[in-house]
Amino acid sequence: MGRRDCYVCRRRDRHIAFGNPPMTGLNTRQLKTLIVTPTLQTLGLASPAAINLVTGTALAESRAAYVQQVGGGPALGLWQMEPATHDDCWTNFLDFPAQSRLATVCHRMRAADLDATAQLVTNLRYACAMARIRFYRAPKALPRATDAAGLSAYHKAYYNTSLGAADAAANVAFFAEAIAA
Repeated sequence: MGRRDCYVCRRRDRHIAFGNPPMTGLNTRQLKTLIVTPTLQTLGLASPAAINLVTGTALAESRAAYVQQVGGGPALGLWQMEPATHDDCWTNFLDFPAQSRLATVCHRMRAADLDATAQLVTNLRYACAMARIRFYRAPKALPRATDAAGLSAYHKAYYNTSLGAADAAANVAFFAEAIAA
C-alpha cells in the first residue's frame, strides 16, 4: 500500500499508527438535520449559511469522526476546538452582559457532571454551539449558503486561522458535502 495524505490531519500515513484507515464519521445529513440545525435554532443563530458552515467545519476538522486530535494536539470534539479557544469564547464574549442571552442558552446545553471543555468531546450540542459562537464573533458576514469555496475560506480565516493546518482549497469538498446534505 502506497503512502497517502490523510484528509483529517494533513500528514502522510498518520492513521497507520492508530491501525485505522481514514473514517467517514457520522452521516452528514443526520449531523446537519439532527444536531447542527436544532442547536443553531436554539441559539437563535440559525441560517442556511450558518448551518452549512458549522456542518462543513465538523467535516473539515474531524471528518465528523474524531473527538480527540489525531497526533496528540489539544483540539477536542467533532469541531476540533482547542480548550484555549473555548475559554476565549467565554472570557472575551459570552461572559459580557450584552451576550447574557447566548451565555444562558449555552449554559443550559451543558451537563452538570462535566467541566465545559470535556463537553467538547462528550456533548455534541454544546460543541456545535461553541463552534457557532466562534464564527459569530468573526468580523465579516457569512458567505452565501451555497458557496462551498466561500464557506471553506471563511472556516480557514475565522476558525482554523492562518496558523492552522487546514487547506481551504482542499476542504471545499467537505463544505459541498454539507451543502448537499
